[in-house]
Amino acid sequence: YFRYFRYTILSRIKYVPNIRNIPKIPNLPKIMYSQYRHCVSALITRKDGKVLLVHKPRKDDAWQIAQGGIEEGENEKEAASRELMEETGIEVAPDKFEICDQTYQYDFPEHFIKAENPKYIGQKLIFVKAEVPNDTEVKVDQRELDDFKWVEVEEIMNYILRKEYLEVILSILD
Repeated sequence: YFRYFRYTILSRIKYVPNIRNIPKIPNLPKIMYSQYRHCVSALITRKDGKVLLVHKPRKDDAWQIAQGGIEEGENEKEAASRELMEETGIEVAPDKFEICDQTYQYDFPEHFIKAENPKYIGQKLIFVKAEVPNDTEVKVDQRELDDFKWVEVEEIMNYILRKEYLEVILSILD
């Protein structure tokens, strides 16, 4: 089906110099990628201004803001409350979160798609924020997360490597 689709699309393009030299479209997984998974990213700050960063157990691009999928029947604040509790042990009531105007959308890397065969091509992060006391205890779940740090806003760029993601986070904290 996809080869027919590729042929149909390419045969309608008028100004392609040599259609034979266009690389073959890789075999697509069984699930057609048509949408992004909606997730919530919980930007947690302490009263002293430090920001919670969490570490994923992977080699590259491992530091991020706590995040997770929004399950059916949940709103953003409920999902943030649940994910934060599951991953870090921090309890914040849904009504204590503020929904931010900023969102961030990204595509999964090709190696992840090949290895995991996800239902989506990427994720769309909806940001919420909340403040917690300075003595808030964090206990990462050791499955999805393996470490955490409370950092000053000025230090975030030393941990968050994706430029666009970093820009969104800093704009929320501004």
